[in-house]
Amino acid sequence: MRTVVFDLDGTLADTSGDLLAAANACFQRLGHGDLLGPDDTLTAFHGGRAMLRLGFSRLGAMDEAMIDAQYPVLLEAYGQAIAVHTRLYPGAVEAVEALRSKGFAVAICTNKPEGLAEELTLRLGIRGLFGALIGADTLPTRKPDAAPYVAAVRQAGGNVARSMLIGDTETDRNTGLAAGVPVALVTFGPEGRSIERLKPEALLDHFDDLPDLAARMLG
Repeated sequence: MRTVVFDLDGTLADTSGDLLAAANACFQRLGHGDLLGPDDTLTAFHGGRAMLRLGFSRLGAMDEAMIDAQYPVLLEAYGQAIAVHTRLYPGAVEAVEALRSKGFAVAICTNKPEGLAEELTLRLGIRGLFGALIGADTLPTRKPDAAPYVAAVRQAGGNVARSMLIGDTETDRNTGLAAGVPVALVTFGPEGRSIERLKPEALLDHFDDLPDLAARMLG
């Protein structure tokens, strides 16, 4: 079965506002106030540790022990306010529904912890649309290793040889290379069309274009 696998953060949904708020909650508890702002959206999509590193670097003092100590605090804060500012990108639901109606299997493969990804997709009302969800801690490895991607395809009932990944970062591009599958990177994420620098097999400017794009790429 032809299968389309989606990244979550920065691809299906703009989660940056809630991610940045969770990181700032850590800094607030330490008495530093908000160290991150809207201009740090790109860092938010690179994960919790990246946000903590950036914030602490602005204080002029940062080491990995500080990151390790605050990461669980960030996850707790994020879990408590996971869908306050988060919004699905325009056309995402309609595109997934269109793929399903055309006989495609659809899945999510994310580097967000599985429990948080499950909770967020439930809150957004989209969990039931996907045949599988693989998170950062579902398997011993995470993207860009190919194993989580392969697991997502297989759990959704698909065939890796007839699958593709929709993502927004270099991690997604490298996952596709590792798995030997084509990748379409969205241009409506934080990098805009500069994501073209990664030379994906396709660019996706709007979810309205996805059903036709998937049909062309997967036959």
